[in-house]
Amino acid sequence: MFYDLNVPYTSGDPEASATLSFLAELGYTTVALSQTIAGKLPPNPTPSPLPSGIPKGLTVLTRLNLPLSDPAQNQRLTSIAQAYDLVALRPTNEKALLNACTNAECDIISLDLSVRHPYHFKFKMLSAAISRGIRLEICYGPGITGSGLEARRNLVGNAMALIRATRGRGIIVSSEAKKALGVRAPFDVINLACVWGLSQELGKEAICAESRKVTALAQLKRTSWRGIIDVVDGGQLPVRSSTAAAPTVKGKHAGPKPKTENGDNLKRKASPGFEQNAEGPEKSLSKREMKRRAKKARLEAALGGSELSSAT
Repeated sequence: MFYDLNVPYTSGDPEASATLSFLAELGYTTVALSQTIAGKLPPNPTPSPLPSGIPKGLTVLTRLNLPLSDPAQNQRLTSIAQAYDLVALRPTNEKALLNACTNAECDIISLDLSVRHPYHFKFKMLSAAISRGIRLEICYGPGITGSGLEARRNLVGNAMALIRATRGRGIIVSSEAKKALGVRAPFDVINLACVWGLSQELGKEAICAESRKVTALAQLKRTSWRGIIDVVDGGQLPVRSSTAAAPTVKGKHAGPKPKTENGDNLKRKASPGFEQNAEGPEKSLSKREMKRRAKKARLEAALGGSELSSAT
């Protein structure tokens, strides 16, 4: 999965559909259409309508670019971030860069590397942004599409300085191409990153894994509370059907036991030998019962003999 998270777009741009189609042909799966707002923020900024004819299988995100020169400008970043999938800051001075790395709520810090900066990139300042989940973006478009020799020289020098200051961590590479001619294939971008000082493995991560982390973390921020708690299921109990079988516990009925005639829940015990007397052979007699029957037989025999003698 290859990502290009910075494709400039304005509503009604005739080149947008051709650029998206070309990106899909090159193998990109996720593209962010960026909108830049300079100066004072409007009350309720909304993303521009997406262009028609988006290729099948291409995921299109919305992105807001904000040039930052004064740290007081970022007071409404949390509120406007809900309208866009990604929010990127472009600091114009060292003070604004320090504020973006340490305090500002954003997803990407995108520096204009085609101009010469009057300050040096510092590891401590940039690592603070990386530890907060913010990624630093390098855009190769300004150094390709006829920006002049000076812009290309500044892009190469600034990209090498940024990679050296970050130790190659937390870097993503985007095109910032306004036309399809300024877009390069994913493996061409990886080779370009190797020229700047990234290894081939880190160059691939810059347009794959690191870019995916940006989009996943941005979505988590917008769908959860402080990026920690996310409601996945409401927790409603399933509706039980009236015809559903009652639950059993260890093979026995778990519902209420039927009451017997005396009103308690205990079953009445059957008399000893009831079932055997009803169907099986007779139970053996006790000694007391045998003596009683023997005595009865003797009495009957005695009574029978006396009646016979009196008759004769």
